[in-house]
Amino acid sequence: MSSEYAIEARGLAKSYGDVHALRGVDLYAERGSMLALLGPNGAGKTTVIRILTTLLIPDGGTATVGGHDVVRAAARVREVIGLTGQEMSVDGLLTGRENLVMMGRLFHLGKAAARQRADDLLEQFDLTEAAGRQARWYSGGMRRRLDLAVSLITAPPVIFLDEPTTGLDPRSRQGMWEVIRKLMADGTTILLTTQYLEEADILADRVALIDGGGVVAEGTPGDLKRRIGSERIEFQFATDDVAEKAQLLVGGAVLHGNGLSVPAADPAEVRHLINRVADAGFDATGLEIRRPTLDDVFLTMTGQTEGATL
Repeated sequence: MSSEYAIEARGLAKSYGDVHALRGVDLYAERGSMLALLGPNGAGKTTVIRILTTLLIPDGGTATVGGHDVVRAAARVREVIGLTGQEMSVDGLLTGRENLVMMGRLFHLGKAAARQRADDLLEQFDLTEAAGRQARWYSGGMRRRLDLAVSLITAPPVIFLDEPTTGLDPRSRQGMWEVIRKLMADGTTILLTTQYLEEADILADRVALIDGGGVVAEGTPGDLKRRIGSERIEFQFATDDVAEKAQLLVGGAVLHGNGLSVPAADPAEVRHLINRVADAGFDATGLEIRRPTLDDVFLTMTGQTEGATL
C-alpha cells in the first residue's frame, strides 16, 4: 500500500454468519485530508470504522492507518489514532481539566506534562473558563468539544469522528466545524461519518458512499453532484398519488411524499421535463430549480427515501 495515504483499505470484507456486512470495500484518505463516509443505516460504515481502529478483524482484504497494518500492527495503529464516537466518553463527575489530565496519565504522560497538555487543549477548544466545572454541567456543544479534546491528548495524526455533531444546535455545530477545520489545517487526517450531508459537503475533501456493504460512489463532493445532473427540478403536487403517477413519466426521479426531485443535465432538459409533466396533465402546485446537493446524491444512488438516516 502507498505511504502517501494516511488511511488505505483494499477489498475489506466482513460477514456475520450469512450477513455480509462488507463486500470488498476500497477506501483511501491522503495525509492531512478529510474523507467522509456516508450511507444508510446498516450499510457497513460502523464495521469499516471498527476495522480501521483495530476493534474488529476483517475476514478479507487489507488496511493500513498511518502506514501500519490494522491486523499485523494493531498496537502501532492505536498509537497514531484518536476516536470520538457517537457516545461521549467524558466523565460527568470530573471537571474538564480533570478529564484531560486523567486521560494524559492513562497515556503515560508525566504529571506536569499531562497538566500542560490539558491546559493547551482547554485553550485550543475554548474551554479554559469552564475548566474547573464538572463536565455534567457543560452544554452539549461544550461536552462534544471536550470529548474531541480527550481524543487528541496524544496529538494523533489520524482522527476518526463518528457523528461528532449529532444532537447539537446549529450554533454549536458551526463551532465544531471550526475546530475540525483547524485540525485539518494543522495536518491531521480525518475520517468522518455524519448524518448531516451538508457537513460532509462543507468539510470533506472526498466522500465515499457505502450501501449494501460496498462503495457505490466515491469522489469529491463536486464530482458526485455533477454525476447526477447539473440541475434538480423540485415538483410539488396536490397529493402523493399524483406525484407517484408523475414519477412514471421521467427517469431518475426521487419521490418524497407529494414531491418529486428530477435530475436534468442542462437548461434545455429542464424545459423539456417541465413541459412533459404539464402536457401529461399533472399540474404542479410548486416548482423549484436548484443545484444538486449531497442529499440528492444519497437519495439517487442508494434509492433511500428522503429523511433516511445515515
